Amino acid sequence: MFEHLDIPENLYPADPRFGVGPSLIKQSALDALCKEGVNLLGTSHRRPKVRALCKEIQDGIKSYFNLPVGYEVIMGNGGATFLFDMIGLGLVKKSSMHFVSGEFSNKWYQSHKNISWLNVEKREVDFGQGIEPEFIEGHDLICCTLNETSTGVQINSVPNVPSDVLLAVDATSGAGQIPIDFKKVDLYFFSPQKVFAGEGGFYFAIMSPKAIDRAKQLQNTEHYRPQVMRWDFAIENSLKNQTYNTPSISSLFLFNEQLQNMLKRGEKNIIKESKAKLDMFKRWIDSKDYLSFFVKEEKFRSLSVITIDVDEKYNVESLCQRLRELKIVEDIEPYRKLGRNQFRIGLFDNISIQDLEKLTQIISYAIENEEA
Repeated sequence: MFEHLDIPENLYPADPRFGVGPSLIKQSALDALCKEGVNLLGTSHRRPKVRALCKEIQDGIKSYFNLPVGYEVIMGNGGATFLFDMIGLGLVKKSSMHFVSGEFSNKWYQSHKNISWLNVEKREVDFGQGIEPEFIEGHDLICCTLNETSTGVQINSVPNVPSDVLLAVDATSGAGQIPIDFKKVDLYFFSPQKVFAGEGGFYFAIMSPKAIDRAKQLQNTEHYRPQVMRWDFAIENSLKNQTYNTPSISSLFLFNEQLQNMLKRGEKNIIKESKAKLDMFKRWIDSKDYLSFFVKEEKFRSLSVITIDVDEKYNVESLCQRLRELKIVEDIEPYRKLGRNQFRIGLFDNISIQDLEKLTQIISYAIENEEA
């Protein structure tokens, strides 16, 4: 199926990358790196030039999210999966509660479950269903996922928690496009290779004063934690605009290029553009009897990752393979462990609505010509 498919050139998108991460990095950012990289790459991350870049990023994040006074941007090597363990080892006193709606929120739960001295529980829904986090007595850390990358489910609100409890949010594939009330959040972390168009292997963790105090309280507990996972080291270095160990400076540079671009337009406008992309897909899906939303409840549909089920008559894997061979479209396959006949498409800021419209036309053309 689809092995002989050809696509009219007028349907070709300007860029073939539609994946949910690593995200599309604009040519302008790469050009800027080529121009400025000689002043940064190959230099110490503790010297003024790189620390100035880190400070610009930290200040930019505070401004973009309009963070409350006292919140700090902590950063270091290792992505969100790395932080799952780091959080369990250094921010949980006795017990964490996890709200699970997909593969990655479940990974966070499992990472804490493997820490022998913690009491760890979860509330779980079937993949494709939404979940509403709430405070549950008996837990000192509440864990929820802003956007479940595997399923395209997002949360719409977070609960208030008592003063002795932390609320933690994995915002990896939603940070920058999905709004949240930071006054309720103590730890909000993400990797740069999604909306913010950096590369992987790094994390940003926005911490409230309460979360920073918790980290300091637990730093001298008897339980072992690797040096690279010590929150006190991460906090101390980040407050000096540097990382504990050597970062990829090119990744920081690319992240900052995207951040500065997003700052010019503002979070409200970017969220508005994301909603326009999702609305465009809704009109398309509603018009095609062979398509349907995987996430049935509209309020839980993500502004950054969309998952679309396809009639079993049309093999998505074959179509994706053919489009990749033609070098027209890349990375719209479903999450591998779901095993569904579906598309998973990034709605990230760098992916233009014009290219997303072209993508819908390509898919319609391919399926409807196969039908014929």
